[in-house]
Amino acid sequence: MKAITANRLRDGEVVFLGEGGRWVESFAEAALFARAEADGVLAAAKETAERERFGVDIYAFEVVEQDGVPVPATMRERIRTAGPTVRTDLGKQAA
Repeated sequence: MKAITANRLRDGEVVFLGEGGRWVESFAEAALFARAEADGVLAAAKETAERERFGVDIYAFEVVEQDGVPVPATMRERIRTAGPTVRTDLGKQAA
């Protein structure tokens, strides 16, 4: 599985492509795509985001299932979904 992420231009927030092509702030709301499907969705998301000047650094990343829950496969993406590692009282992990 793959998810698609970007940094929102307005505030730099990490966002994820959710259902219906809307961008969401929570990884839990991210749409998950089969590997074969992800490339086409990614191309469309990049085109739309660039046209609307919504986000930058748009890419797909691997997602694995852990204890029945989808989680990012790499530490980099796990950190991006949670927020700063030095202050757990800030960022998405504080919510």
